[in-house]
Amino acid sequence: MDEGDPGTGVTEPRGQLGPPDARHTARGSLPGMAARPQALDLKSIWLFSGCSASELRKIRSSLDEVVVPEGKVLVEEGRVGLEFFLIVSGTATVSRNGKKVATLGPGGYFGEMALLDRKPRSANVVSDTEMDLLVLSQRQFNSLLQSVPTIARKLLAAMAQRVREADAKAFD
Repeated sequence: MDEGDPGTGVTEPRGQLGPPDARHTARGSLPGMAARPQALDLKSIWLFSGCSASELRKIRSSLDEVVVPEGKVLVEEGRVGLEFFLIVSGTATVSRNGKKVATLGPGGYFGEMALLDRKPRSANVVSDTEMDLLVLSQRQFNSLLQSVPTIARKLLAAMAQRVREADAKAFD
């Protein structure tokens, strides 16, 4: 299953969250989303846990920290996405064709597949609660994959696990 690849639209270099009228207005600031003033511990997020202090500084400089309210449409099925999301706190529902397929919580992520293949998102993701998110744009993501190989290896391992799980479900 591809619940890790739900989607957004594309009209600006930084991408677009939710409906077409909700756009990035400044780094770390989105309409209906406030920047989180406190620093988030990147080392506690599985994707970054093996990174050095230098790598963590590179990652930190690339991420937007946002807080989203309950009920916010984060990504929309069928739209091309340009962002990768990491959930620091809160929960979100993933739905495909109007049916719930997963609930994501702290440590969860979505959007990495669209960053890799630039195809339309396969599901909707809507916040169930207020959420703290780390958001990485397409351009920033590509730069990090080149400069911080630890992330590329972890993403490949996570995607391989998803393929294995989908394969197991298909033959159960």
